[in-house]
Amino acid sequence: MTVEAHQTRAAAETGPGCLDRLEGLGEALAAHGFRTRLMSPAGRVPSLHVVNPAATALAEDVYACPGQDGVWWFWWPWAERIAAGDDPADAALLISRVLAARG
Repeated sequence: MTVEAHQTRAAAETGPGCLDRLEGLGEALAAHGFRTRLMSPAGRVPSLHVVNPAATALAEDVYACPGQDGVWWFWWPWAERIAAGDDPADAALLISRVLAARG
């Protein structure tokens, strides 16, 4: 399967549950002072672009997709789970630690 075909299939499988979870995560991250932008290009898996405004080089895309077991998770782009998809507060805390500016 081509990369494009895989992304199209994954986008179809995530559905609206993905966007709802990413929006909730965006709200939780805003409470930690992070800037976010929901990205939903046609035929691709939606993601939330997260930026630390104190150090804009500290940025990452986060995804919300079900795992093979059907349970929703927030994911790093390298396919590592962040936190359960129904716990945006926990995911926001973990993401904020990773993207924190160290002085």
